[in-house]
Amino acid sequence: MANMRGGFRALPWANQLLSYQRPSWKCASCKIARPAAIHSLRQHATTSEGASSKPYYITTPIFYVNAAPHVGHLYTMVIADVLKRWRTLLGDNEAQLLTGTDEHGMKIQQAAQAAGIDTQEFCDRNCKTFKDLAQVANMDYNYFIRTTEPAHKDAVQYFWEMLQHRGYIYTSKHEGWYSVSDETFYPQSQVHLSLDPATGRKRMVSVETNKEVEWSSETNYHFRLSAFQDRLLELYKTGFITPEHYAGDVIKTVTSGLTDLSISRPVERLTWGVPVPGDNTQTIYVWLDALVNYLTKAGYPFTPGQESRLGWPADVHIVGKDIVRFHCVYWPAFLMALDLPLPKNVLVHGHWTMNREKMSKSTGNVVNPFFAIDRFGVDTMRFFLTYRGGFASDADYDNAHIIRDYNKFLQKGIGNIARRNIVCAKGELRTYIVNALNDVSKVTEEDKIFQAELEQLSTKVTNHMEALNPRAAVEEIMEFTLQTQKYFHNSEPWTDRDLKQRVLFNVAESMRIVAILLQPFMPTKAGEILDAFGVSPSKRNLSEAVYASDPDYGENVDKKILFPPLVSNW
Repeated sequence: MANMRGGFRALPWANQLLSYQRPSWKCASCKIARPAAIHSLRQHATTSEGASSKPYYITTPIFYVNAAPHVGHLYTMVIADVLKRWRTLLGDNEAQLLTGTDEHGMKIQQAAQAAGIDTQEFCDRNCKTFKDLAQVANMDYNYFIRTTEPAHKDAVQYFWEMLQHRGYIYTSKHEGWYSVSDETFYPQSQVHLSLDPATGRKRMVSVETNKEVEWSSETNYHFRLSAFQDRLLELYKTGFITPEHYAGDVIKTVTSGLTDLSISRPVERLTWGVPVPGDNTQTIYVWLDALVNYLTKAGYPFTPGQESRLGWPADVHIVGKDIVRFHCVYWPAFLMALDLPLPKNVLVHGHWTMNREKMSKSTGNVVNPFFAIDRFGVDTMRFFLTYRGGFASDADYDNAHIIRDYNKFLQKGIGNIARRNIVCAKGELRTYIVNALNDVSKVTEEDKIFQAELEQLSTKVTNHMEALNPRAAVEEIMEFTLQTQKYFHNSEPWTDRDLKQRVLFNVAESMRIVAILLQPFMPTKAGEILDAFGVSPSKRNLSEAVYASDPDYGENVDKKILFPPLVSNW
């Protein structure tokens, strides 16, 4: 057994994270009495920010750099960013979002060899592509981690030594079916014989992923995963996995019995990874290495008394459904072994398909996210992916669907409503807002019904976001947008603006509140809508997304086209 370290150096970027400050939106004093709902939302924001001494911490999985990213990676980034920006909208300016790249393992080693370049150079090149995607996706992340960083390697080796010190690691001969593509061993019950349609060759493949497996027999290190079966089953009763749809298969797997996990590979087979401390003949299993990244960013090994300073435990791990086992079985078991706090929730999403088949880098059935953003715009893609992406099920990608949703909800929906409202007011929107707030004599029954719906919108959206369901939240917003469109059309305020000033105010309020709520989903376009209505930057947080909460907007409005027609000559 390797000798234990007496000390551990501080991570070089920890202080940078502590000093990181997001721009804050401070609510100005309002001139009118507000509904009780405003106090409730403000109290919620304050509670969310002050309930815990640790920052709210969100993570994406770290993305494998063996090939270029596809739109499925973009989707994961967007969902994580929406949750992070929602925290900011609540007034939590300390929330942390981690993303990055997984750069070790056999697939990387083989891909670099196939490309004929140095492995580190290969990682550097492909890492930049993922980092570029995070940038063009307008992802508000706090740290981009790479598993080839020295600080991460140190954290992984320390984590290994702690597991070994506690007696959870032992050596043994391991035989089984190994998938290079999935970087994991499968038991006999999870593989079967299959015919390769391209070559007609018979091969053994994983039942779960349909990736080819090969028989492997080697002596390596094992983790006593079997010791944690009961504790894992108790964990799943707490709602650890969201949506619950995915918990059933995990519980079934764990209940059927866990075998100990092979957590190293002989150097003869795998050199590209973190060496096992004190044993230069073995390389640490890539999934143990990769999962520790969430701790690395949080300052592991922790200074006593400072464990939560940079966010641990994670509040939300966002993962695709193909890596649930690693995050919901292996990862909590590793943490349990060291008595480290467990993540609060693993949010699982489905895959994006094309022609009803899973997008896969290996088959070439992918959508280039850079091309998609260049064609449709970043906010359009963020909206479409969130609105159509699946959590409990997969979603099919189609350019025609993007165009359809853009036309219906953005161009002819929000964009058309906002512009018609401003044009109809003929430069007097500010006057109509003030008059509507001071004169309730011209309120119709239709106005009251619409107002009642608008007053509930923020609460409904908030409930969806607290349930970690951004798709349901944006669906709620779009459904209300269609209601606004119908209300505006049926009320015909252009026939008598003075008589129907309440309609002009209600529609303006709906656009103001909708735009505030859309900021996490479409940051740039939502900002443009708020600018068009003259909403002060200091009045754009969640506590202002309440009916009649802002009496000061409507001056110097801009009737520009917010969502122009999409270019059709592609």
